[in-house]
Amino acid sequence: MDLRPGFPTVVDEVTVRLIASVVLVIGIVALVSGAWWLYAVLAADFILRSVFGPRLSPIAQVVLRTIRPRVPAAGRPTPGAPKRFAASIGAVLTSAATILAILHATSGSAAAGTAVFAIGAIMVVFPALESAAGLCVGCVIFAQLIRLGLVPERICLECADITRRTAVASGQPA
Repeated sequence: MDLRPGFPTVVDEVTVRLIASVVLVIGIVALVSGAWWLYAVLAADFILRSVFGPRLSPIAQVVLRTIRPRVPAAGRPTPGAPKRFAASIGAVLTSAATILAILHATSGSAAAGTAVFAIGAIMVVFPALESAAGLCVGCVIFAQLIRLGLVPERICLECADITRRTAVASGQPA
């Protein structure tokens, strides 16, 4: 097993959307049931995925081995850097939710409980947008960071102009 950090430069958009679907289901279960321990599970997976890519992510591996082979859609290559950034956002949010859930459970802090719920709502909306509409909020933020010069354009040249990919995805000429 390769334990070196690294994320693929190109990933399959269909697989990414399927992974987002699994995250969405887990996020809905956590939010509706109050099983906030699921945020710790998601945090661990997001951390593994953002550091090592899909090869050490349990959710990505389940999708790659069991779900993706059953989906007949052709692969659609998309840049990996913004997807890694999006996974990093997921790691930060679910880690914060985990810490806040522990704080809420140990202290009864209403503010911590409210914050967990708010983060949980975000962890439903973001993967819902990715899985259903192909809209990666983290990728949009990543493109803005490139435009603002906070992320070097060389990290992802295609990412700097998301309009090209949007046009191609909608069937319009680029």
